Amino acid sequence: MAPTHRWKNRPPGSNWGDFGEDDQAGRLNLITREKVLQGIAEVHEGLSFNLSLPLDVPGGNVLNPRRHAPVLRPTLRNGLPNMNYALCVDDPAHTDVVSDDLVILHTQYSTQWDSLAHVGSLFDADGDGVKESVYYNGYRADTDIHCAAEASEAGVFTLAPIDQRSTSTAKALGIEKMSEQCVQGRAVMIDLRAHVGDARVVVGYATLADILARDGITIEPGDMVCLHTGFADRLLEMNRKPDAAVLANCGAVLDGRDPALLDWITQSGLSVLIADNYAVEAHPVSAQAGCYATLPLHEHCLFKLGIHLGELWHLTPLAHWLRAQGRYRFLLTAPPLRLPGAVGSPVTPIATV
Repeated sequence: MAPTHRWKNRPPGSNWGDFGEDDQAGRLNLITREKVLQGIAEVHEGLSFNLSLPLDVPGGNVLNPRRHAPVLRPTLRNGLPNMNYALCVDDPAHTDVVSDDLVILHTQYSTQWDSLAHVGSLFDADGDGVKESVYYNGYRADTDIHCAAEASEAGVFTLAPIDQRSTSTAKALGIEKMSEQCVQGRAVMIDLRAHVGDARVVVGYATLADILARDGITIEPGDMVCLHTGFADRLLEMNRKPDAAVLANCGAVLDGRDPALLDWITQSGLSVLIADNYAVEAHPVSAQAGCYATLPLHEHCLFKLGIHLGELWHLTPLAHWLRAQGRYRFLLTAPPLRLPGAVGSPVTPIATV
């Protein structure tokens, strides 16, 4: 692979440059017109499923202390709350009653997409011997830190600023790039819950391959893959008062440390990977020797392959319906908000069967 203007080295196992040196869509490129038609061909009943949780679920901030439920507020009109505002207050001749509001929204609090700007890695993409903060296809952060080339005797790495030489990651890989791809096509449901139950089970390639074989599931390039674990169903049962201890032992998660599983993700050609749990993969992971990714599956998908991740989707009703019908494919329509520069987005996915 010839070097591009943005990188000389690409991470082992990555597809940087395969869709073009300036690619910003990653494996969404595999959702072709043919793949959209394949999704439409899966519609036989005209029945639709909303795959979003209410956006104030899970409730609180047990899953992530930095993310909080949406806050709805009225806008102001003449210094007063613009909610059920009778315009006759301003002009007795007017009969309108108007409501207008705003929302303070943490983009990855509930049902969401991760953009390719969500997780990167320290990697020497420009070949200067220094690891930089790099994202999919070699896009660099506006501001950056790097680990010093040599550790102290105590093994502690220092952090230092480096120059700003790159295209803005948010501008290049913001969630609006995903929205512009429309995100509609054929999807596949893998019902982990039906095979491993409700307990927390770390699923590696061997278990996943067995489930695919038992359910007769074939995944083809460009398919959007959904993993049903039942986690979101448990969140709904908790009615916005999540129990951290219960959730820590609830539902299947993928083993991001399993190289065979990561290779399967690469070789399958899946376009996006979606789960009804928090993070898709087991998190936090156990400590490793030396430097390591705390989100290895995120690193593999977002950073190396340009595979967007969906989290906290509400998949249970659809999964149950598909299993009852002996089906696993459906049409999925799931564009994120066209919000320039955001690293994640709420989504209201619709499945049609």
